[in-house]
Amino acid sequence: MIELSNETKIRIRKIFRKREWDSVEDILLNRCGDNLGGIMSSYHELAERVRFAVLKLSNGNLAQLERQIEEAAVDFRDILVAAGFAERVDAHLEWLPTENDGT
Repeated sequence: MIELSNETKIRIRKIFRKREWDSVEDILLNRCGDNLGGIMSSYHELAERVRFAVLKLSNGNLAQLERQIEEAAVDFRDILVAAGFAERVDAHLEWLPTENDGT
């Protein structure tokens, strides 16, 4: 299992409601990491790229996050392309969503 980075947690808190933070963290930890095809347990940076991508594409919507993770399970590269993170391995680091109101 690939733990969530602090940067991933920061982005969760910026786009999801406070009451959803634990659920989002649990979903990412258990369904969006080394359990996706092509991501081994030592691929921390790749897991973070995919997690950032599904977060970005979710737009702060829990149901949409679930759909994006389902798509990533088919082929995570499609999610990286859709999020704009496919061209450079560090492109995801430039994505920092604006703060929501945290409610």
